[in-house]
Amino acid sequence: MSDYRIDGKAHAAHIKADITQQVQDRLLAGARAPALAVVLVGEDPASAIYVRNKIRACADARITSIEHRLPASTSQAELLALVQQLNQDRDVDGILVQLPLPPQIDPQAVIASIDPDKDVDGFHPVNAGRLATGLDGFVPCTPLGCLRLLQSVLGDIAGADALVIGRSTIVGRPMASLLISASATVTVAHSRSRDLPGLCRRADIVIAAVGQPEMVRGSWLKPGATVIDVGINRVPKESGEGTRLVGDVCFSEAARVVAHITPVPGGVGPMTIACLLENTLKAANGH
Repeated sequence: MSDYRIDGKAHAAHIKADITQQVQDRLLAGARAPALAVVLVGEDPASAIYVRNKIRACADARITSIEHRLPASTSQAELLALVQQLNQDRDVDGILVQLPLPPQIDPQAVIASIDPDKDVDGFHPVNAGRLATGLDGFVPCTPLGCLRLLQSVLGDIAGADALVIGRSTIVGRPMASLLISASATVTVAHSRSRDLPGLCRRADIVIAAVGQPEMVRGSWLKPGATVIDVGINRVPKESGEGTRLVGDVCFSEAARVVAHITPVPGGVGPMTIACLLENTLKAANGH
């Protein structure tokens, strides 16, 4: 089968093009561009790359990005004061505090301090509650991107047997809520689940988000299933020199069994950033 690979880059490009047009329409109507404040604390290399990619994507879509870089020694009180300042700034529509944070800062306290109507990451307890109860709010960008990819290849997923592997508040739990809202039959598996391979073999849809390189094997998967691989893991190259990126699913094995699968990289990652831009535009439009 030649079309088993779900091209996240191509789908993200369509979303970005639509957002860029909507921003252009806002500007022509005399409104200001949507504005996203991005806060990076410390010098974590991966976080710096993520922030750079987000800022570049904002520029491409004509969304204003306001970057705040703070030293790793920043106290929790200092970070909370900055968030409060951004909450009150009427020219800031969305606030994103890049995770992880240095050990002296409680990430949950920071997330809870963000105005829920500027919480474009969708992590605030208010937005988690809105999602769980079917109300409108901001949905975390990675699960939202996963749902869009599923719908792009399957259309209506009502009645499908879906398995979410991982129960994090960033991906697993909101993913389950989105699938329930789409009328799928949802199972959430985790480290204490019994017979994970058996759960996988029953699933029409598998969302893997556990952070374990190539944990899900091809023999675990139902023939014709659709797999969304959220994992991004760096492992040594077979040559022993350097590293390569792999997902939580063994792609080479899965590709021989499934109908559709996202590659790593080039699958979910681009959709996460596209959905961040979408949430920022949504915030600027007042939901």
